[in-house]
Amino acid sequence: MDQNMTAGISSDVIRGYNDTMILYILQKEPSYGYEISKQIRTLTEGKYIIKETTLYSAFTRMEKNGYVESYVAEPDTTGSGKKRTYYRITDQGRAYYREKCAEWTLTKEVVEHFIEQATGPGDGETELIPMG
Repeated sequence: MDQNMTAGISSDVIRGYNDTMILYILQKEPSYGYEISKQIRTLTEGKYIIKETTLYSAFTRMEKNGYVESYVAEPDTTGSGKKRTYYRITDQGRAYYREKCAEWTLTKEVVEHFIEQATGPGDGETELIPMG
């Protein structure tokens, strides 16, 4: 297998969809950075690990654009733990999420026209097979 394939997905390739992934998770319930990062890793089966700086840049940008709201949650009553900043999706964020999903469908449709598919396992030949 190609070394780049084992390393996961290039951040350049997926950059435009970080917001989509975060908003997807926040549609279910408010959450905080570490938990969202963990969920992205789990849902992608470890194929994509979002960097902390990328995650918090996305939160800042999406909050500025009105897609998410943040709030600080007090620690639990036992006194253990610390205050955490949680994020919740807004109605504007839900609309943006739907737009990004439609954009992804179109993007995938376009790019698939340029993806080569192997004709068979181990044959060493590649045939151009339109995906769409």
